[in-house]
Amino acid sequence: MAIKLDITDIAASYGAVRALHSVSLNISQGQTVALLGTNGNGKSTLMKCVMGMVRPTQGSINLEIDGAHYDLTKLSTQEIVNLGVAMVPEGRRLFPKLTVEENLLLGAYRDAARSQIVDNLAFCFEAFPLLAERRSQLAGSMSGGQQQMLAIARALMSSPRLLLVDEPSVGLSPLLVSQTITKLKELKDRYDLTVLMAEQNFNQAMRIADYGHIIVHGEIVFHSDVESLKENELVKSFYLGVTQ
Repeated sequence: MAIKLDITDIAASYGAVRALHSVSLNISQGQTVALLGTNGNGKSTLMKCVMGMVRPTQGSINLEIDGAHYDLTKLSTQEIVNLGVAMVPEGRRLFPKLTVEENLLLGAYRDAARSQIVDNLAFCFEAFPLLAERRSQLAGSMSGGQQQMLAIARALMSSPRLLLVDEPSVGLSPLLVSQTITKLKELKDRYDLTVLMAEQNFNQAMRIADYGHIIVHGEIVFHSDVESLKENELVKSFYLGVTQ
């Protein structure tokens, strides 16, 4: 059971505005790769390209699953989800007038997950006990941190092999950010998930990532394993707040 994502030379635009410039990165089975950068530098656009929500103007996105290859640039979002790719979108994008449990059940839309609804629901309630307590509460009445838990759990309801997490720290207090990142690591380790995470909180992202790619104005300007990122002088100066 192996999965690998190869993003090669991807460019993408919104009309005349170029959002990505020849972006390349890869993720292998069981890795957590962080796409690091401040707002407006293309992180979310790359996520949307992987999910088929934005069509690249050049390049390829190849997903290998157990030896079979799929060009994600030629598939619909539904087809990509059916391959076992799930996304936790920036801003959570829940259905506020539906209950916690109803939001979770909507996450089990893909065919392969429907037969596992009972088990996956039990798993989500085990991973996030608060959701079990509030299964009948309307999602829109929950706090930001609780909604983020629900958004992650909803993605897990699809039994994903590859999990994309877009800006999990947005709108959360420092304590909730730390708790959310910790929970992502627990879930990834426990269920051998492969994770691509877009995040602007460098310190938190590097707690759980194996590799980091820094994106500036739609281009990858530096990439390495996390330990090398931490020791890079420019990274320490501009992103980690370390002065000489």
